[in-house]
Order: sequence, then structure tokens, then C-alpha cells
Amino acid sequence: MSDTELPDNRLSARIRRYLPSLLSYMASSGSLIMASVAQLVTFAILARFLGASEFGMFITIMAITSIAVHLCGMGGAECLLRRVAQNKTIYPAMLGHNLILISISGSLLVAAGMLILPYWVSFSSDPLTDQASLLLFLITNIILLRLILLVEAVYIGHSNFKAANLSVVGFAFARTLAAILACIAFGVDTISGWAWWQFLCHLFVAAVYWLWLMRLGKPKFRLVREEIKLGLFFATPFIFRAFRQNIDLLLLGLLLSPAVIGSYGVARRIVDSSYLNIDAMNRLLYPRLAKLSANGIDKAWPLAQKSLMIAVSIAVFTAVVIYCLAPYLSLIFGDEYQSMVYFTQVLCWVIIPFSLWSIGVEVMGAAGEHGYRAAILNAGNLLGTPVLAFATWLMPPTGTFISIYLIEFSIAASIWWTLLWLIRRQKDKAR
Repeated sequence: MSDTELPDNRLSARIRRYLPSLLSYMASSGSLIMASVAQLVTFAILARFLGASEFGMFITIMAITSIAVHLCGMGGAECLLRRVAQNKTIYPAMLGHNLILISISGSLLVAAGMLILPYWVSFSSDPLTDQASLLLFLITNIILLRLILLVEAVYIGHSNFKAANLSVVGFAFARTLAAILACIAFGVDTISGWAWWQFLCHLFVAAVYWLWLMRLGKPKFRLVREEIKLGLFFATPFIFRAFRQNIDLLLLGLLLSPAVIGSYGVARRIVDSSYLNIDAMNRLLYPRLAKLSANGIDKAWPLAQKSLMIAVSIAVFTAVVIYCLAPYLSLIFGDEYQSMVYFTQVLCWVIIPFSLWSIGVEVMGAAGEHGYRAAILNAGNLLGTPVLAFATWLMPPTGTFISIYLIEFSIAASIWWTLLWLIRRQKDKAR
């Protein structure tokens, strides 16, 4: 072998080494991007046909239920993903564990919503229609959505990323099809009319997905008691983060017009969808981190460093793309939503601090360090919520933007300081 051939052989070996991971990431991110585009199309259809006022109310109920859906199941999906990734024989027990928690917590959340939310939102002047619409939205966006999302976690736990990707894309396209049929084909132009279509869509998808899931094995209905505490530790940061992320929507709904709320709500959804590029990497990363950190969190540190550099690069690229495409959003959603362009361009850079702390969070979660993870995220969200609320009330919406960036960067700094401390502690124990 000549000296000139050696570098080529090394390059080929490196390509062969990283090609499967690259292809997996492209498939994962591609599926999430397709789902994000489908969601954007769904929102565009609803925004045009419901009008600014009705669509603003839809954004409000979505904000409320997005908090409740994290309570439903009490974090059981992460426990299933982590335990099944380590030992697939526990899958039937973990599936039954999740179904029990979803049934109990979901029923309590729907009942609480029916008692509390009539004082906050109203969908129709007719009391019966109003109550029926609220019930449909709660069942759809809490119980049925949690069941559908659990399917993705099951397949990721089994390292079947193709099936996980198909579940995400299929669900997104089903919602888009429902919006097309409801608004364009049947002329639905009220939020109470859309409630029925959304419910039937989610019910159909949940039924199909769970028939598809049964080929992996039937559930064993018992509580895995040692996972309840860890599930709560895992779920609470998402609950508080969802509350922090939606408090601005709820307050702006009281301070600004419905059209502005609709614009801000869609801008927020677009920015939240930009996180999918990072989430796509984390979906592939989590099972690997769980295996590496089984013998200590320090064993996952080399992979965490590489992942952080990749995540920040993806975040910067995504933010630039969104900023450049934002001026064209009004062509999609209509002239009622002109302020959407400004909101999107200001918020699109939030993905950068998100990419910083999300990798650290994945490492802690995969290593079972849910207590530290929950403490930091819960503290950031609990302290950040009143800051965000006060800033929004004081200077809407400029104060909202400033506080969002301040909170995200503060969480990122706290996460990485704690992660480095945990790794040093683990190395000291090993020595």
C-alpha cells in the first residue's frame, strides 16, 4: 500500500463509522421537520378560516392544555423509554404502568378542567355547545394526545427509529387532513365546530397506533413503584416549563387584541417547532447516553461534548433560516397577522440557549440524575414565571422578549455547572 492511499482509507473508514449516525439523524430530523411543516399548514388553514378572534381563542385553549398534557401520565413515558432501552423484557410492565397513570391522571385533569376553565374561556353562547366543546378539547389535547405521544416513546425505547418517525409524521399529516376536510371541504369556521373534527382525528390516530403497537406485546397492568418518583422528577420540569412558556400567551390575551395574540401564538409555535432539529438529535442520543452512563455519568462525557458542538451549530443554522423566511409568513396566514413577522424574527434566536441546556438535560436524565435535573429546571421555571409575567405586564411584548432570553441563558449556565460537578464527583469516587 502506498503512502498516498493511507489517508483515503482512513477517510473512508471514518465515513463508514459516522454514516449510520448521520443517516439516522437525517431520518429523525426529516420526520420532525415534515411534522412541523404539516403543523404550520394546519395552523395556516385554521387561522384563515376561523378568523383572528376564534383563532386567538384556539391558541388560548392550546396553551392551557399544553400544560396539562405534561401532568398526564406523570412522566411515565421517559421511564418506559429509559428502562426498555436498557432491558426490553420489562416493556409489558412499563406499558401497563403508563396506561394506569394516563387513565388516572388524565381523568382527574379533564374533571378539573371542566370545573375551572368555564370561568376563563368560552366557545359558544349556547351553554350546551360550550360545555361539549370544552370537554372535547380536554379529552383530545390531554388524554388522546398523551396516548399518541407514548407510541413514539415506545419505539424509541426499542431503537426502532423508523417506526417512531412514521408515528410523528403520520399524526401530523392526519391533523392537516382533518383541517383540510373540516375547513375547506365542509366549511367549518367556528372553534366549537373544529373541536369535533380534532377529537375524531385524534381518536382515529390513537386507535390505529395502538393496534399497530400491540405487535410488540400486550401490557401487564401493574405499577412499577420505584419509577413513580423518578417519573414525577422527570415530568415536573416540563410542567413548570410549559407553564412558563404559556404564561405570556395567557397574559397577552388579557392585554392585547385577539389578532395580536393569534400572531404571537403562531410565532411561538414556529419557534417551538424549530426545537425539533435539536429534539431529533436528542431522540437518537438518549438511548446511547443511557447505555454509556449505566456505569457512571462520566462515561457519557465525551459523547456529550461532541453533541453540544453539533447542537449549537444546528441551532444557529435554524435560527438564521427562520429569520430569513419570516417576512413571507403573512402570505401564508393572511393580512390579519402582520405582526407575526416581527414576533418570529425576535424569538427565533431562542433556539440557541435551548440547544445549550438541552444536551446537559439529556445527559442527566439518561444517567438517572433526575433530582438534580428537576431541581435546576424547576427552579428556573418557578423563578422565571413571575419574572416573565411581570415583564409582560410592564412592557408588553418587549418585556416578554427580554425575560425569555434571560431565563433561557440562566438555565443553560446552571445546567452545565451542575453537570460538570456531577462528572467530577463521579471521577473522584472512581479514584
